[in-house]
Amino acid sequence: MLRFASRPTADINLGNLRVAIFNHILSKKLNQQLLIRIDDIDKENNIEGKDKENLEILSLFSIDYSHVVYQSENLKYHQKLAMQLMSQQKAFSCFCSDDKLKELKEKSKELNKKFNYDGFCETLSNETILNVNAPFTVRIKKPEENIKFEDPLEGILKYKPLDIDSFVILKHDKTPTYNYASSIDDMLYNISTVITEKDQISNTPKQMHIRNKLNYDKEINYIHLPIILNSDNNKYSVKLLIDEGFLPSAIANYLVLLGNKTPNEIFTLEEAIEWFDIDNISKDDVEFDIDKLKFINEKHLELIDDMRLSKILGFADSDIGKLGKLYIKEANTIKELKSKIHPIFKAKTSCVGFEDEFKLIKECLKNAPFHNNFNDLEKYITNETQLKDKNLLKPLRYILTGTLTGPNMSDIYPLIKNYLGEIVK
Repeated sequence: MLRFASRPTADINLGNLRVAIFNHILSKKLNQQLLIRIDDIDKENNIEGKDKENLEILSLFSIDYSHVVYQSENLKYHQKLAMQLMSQQKAFSCFCSDDKLKELKEKSKELNKKFNYDGFCETLSNETILNVNAPFTVRIKKPEENIKFEDPLEGILKYKPLDIDSFVILKHDKTPTYNYASSIDDMLYNISTVITEKDQISNTPKQMHIRNKLNYDKEINYIHLPIILNSDNNKYSVKLLIDEGFLPSAIANYLVLLGNKTPNEIFTLEEAIEWFDIDNISKDDVEFDIDKLKFINEKHLELIDDMRLSKILGFADSDIGKLGKLYIKEANTIKELKSKIHPIFKAKTSCVGFEDEFKLIKECLKNAPFHNNFNDLEKYITNETQLKDKNLLKPLRYILTGTLTGPNMSDIYPLIKNYLGEIVK
């Protein structure tokens, strides 16, 4: 079982999505199920409806998961196992106030040292603890030996006891901290492989330490993906990229391609499953490049089925899909394509610089018989109005497309001829 953890405190960003996609691919490669875990423990910062919204984003990318679980539903297990650790003297009550801890951290900073808990509450006697009438957190005792694990991208990693420290597992309100809840949930759901980002790598030995203290001996494999740089800006959130008209298939293609050795530059997620190998991923952080994403999106627009593109553009006619593809070189997102297609069907009242010609041609078009190609239409209007060259072609293009420039009219006209009545209304 693999798992993807989603927090309902914010939109899914590109790094999150990349982790989800790699989980999806690897679950298929390993023939294991993928679980989606909603990390909703942080009640104060949860955004109402964000969990559903993020699940919808995953569905857009065809992330195939077996079921969804909510972390808050496991609170009783988090607390029960914390009590077990305390009864076995593997964890202890910590009465240190936030102010005291802040003071200790500031002293460490002044000495240019990494902050480590001083262990004061670890030595308190049971009698003293019983007589203390103050809120407390629960800390797990630091390990006695080094924690070591191997990551296929990062190699063998080793952490000393002081690197891990005696960290908090239950807060003052007795809700679990991230690492503690995550480690317990991975036990509960029999997780075998965890894919996450490299900035989470220091959490891994802490989660391993918790499970070691609970005598959980199943090995969980960890893969820490390189960070995507320059992708935190809100304009590059997954939701906004979708709103801007980037296809999910293109975004997925781009995220798998980043820092990866692939047989082709353009591919589908289904194709990636066939050849994907985690050993081909670079361990170096990667730069997000919006221009590269636009290029990949353009290629996916070219490959998309005409009818499907038509429906995305708001129609149900394969000719409109073909029409959209005529504009791909100058409009490489769905939003940009809509800005080219929709003016065709908007009412036009005049054409600057060709006002008289506009009226004459529009009236002629309203009474024109059906013509199968643009050359025949052009000849008919020339005969009826005596207009030619730019006095004919400029206002005619504007009436039919809403712009004065664009693809050849001989290519456009066959795809819009059946809508001529609506276009020249």
